[in-house]
Amino acid sequence: MTAAPSRAHSFNAAAAQYAAYRPSYPPALFDAVERLSARPLAGARVVDVGAGTGIATALLAERGAEVLAVEPGGGMAAQFRRTLPHIPLVRGSGDALPLADGSADLITYAQAWHWTDQERSVPEALRVLRPGGALALWWNRQGDADPGTPWLGEQAARIARFLGADDDAHLAADRATRRAKELTTALDFRRDRLRWSRRVPLDSHLANLATHSAFLVLGERRTAEFAAQERTELLKVFPDGVVEESYAVDLLVWVDG
Repeated sequence: MTAAPSRAHSFNAAAAQYAAYRPSYPPALFDAVERLSARPLAGARVVDVGAGTGIATALLAERGAEVLAVEPGGGMAAQFRRTLPHIPLVRGSGDALPLADGSADLITYAQAWHWTDQERSVPEALRVLRPGGALALWWNRQGDADPGTPWLGEQAARIARFLGADDDAHLAADRATRRAKELTTALDFRRDRLRWSRRVPLDSHLANLATHSAFLVLGERRTAEFAAQERTELLKVFPDGVVEESYAVDLLVWVDG
């Protein structure tokens, strides 16, 4: 039900790169969280689980939420504390939240729900939420972003060929994400999808790819080999060396009562 432990823990060794190159989230996402949860973020007691380096945590705090971050990984937690020393962080997992019953107005999982065991994380979320509270899950997904951008499909095919279609390593996180959504269908989620994009230097785009678990477990030498090949292909599409990355954020919000 959860992704392989080696993949889940692979981010800890690359926390600084993760913080530097992973995409953020558009302001419209947090507007949608407020709309679907029927409450403002300002003043809300929010628990951001699987907070990683704090990309979503920082944005929640900027909206006025009182955020507590929960992160299991040592490397990610250390990077979080360097970046956001003013926001409280506790070490822990969504499968066993180190929090009191009924202590949160909102629990968020930004790009992290699929790393949990939903048979454990769902009851834990319901335990920690106060009556009337909400659970919000979201995923920033580039592959689903825009069928009108063929280079994304071509890149996905190159990644598949490079990593090897036999073991489908490149699809492990995608399968885990979809399985996580399937396992939470018992809850009556409100849903939205938000599209956004960013323009980044080609080197930043390649560095972002290198922070994904399929490449982290592959190793630096092989990842560098792929990056060199991919640079040649992408310069055919983006000769100025600036990549237009398109994303779709899938948002699920469950409200108690």
